[in-house]
Amino acid sequence: MDNELAALTASGATTLVSLMVTESWTHARELLRRFFTRHDPGTSTITDLDAARARLLASQSTGQPHEARETVEQWEAFLRHLLEARAVSRVELRELIASLQHLQSEAPRPGAVHNNINGGVQHGPVIQSGQITGLTLHAHHPDPPHN
Repeated sequence: MDNELAALTASGATTLVSLMVTESWTHARELLRRFFTRHDPGTSTITDLDAARARLLASQSTGQPHEARETVEQWEAFLRHLLEARAVSRVELRELIASLQHLQSEAPRPGAVHNNINGGVQHGPVIQSGQITGLTLHAHHPDPPHN
């Protein structure tokens, strides 16, 4: 495999794996499902993607940094196999990777959060969040004491 294709499969695998842990994964997964079913009508590739994602998410909570590297290597080998077997063309793979990279560039990035509470004693719940949408809060008014 020439250097260009090696770089293409490495970039594609890295992008794919990085999307697995973002909010954009649902869109990326659908894009990949459509792409792979054109070339392999079975569901094994999507099942493999889901399993890889589950392992990757589990590794984040258990602190196993090697899982990401191994997952990238797995998908790089898979993409290389697709090219070598001529199951996909260079153009098709480039288009897929460009679409994945576009999704990756639009994915929200987690940022550092620093919260301060000022103004005295808080006599109620304090909610910390990065983003809340569609939220409705209802005030709870306790019943007056019965005499």
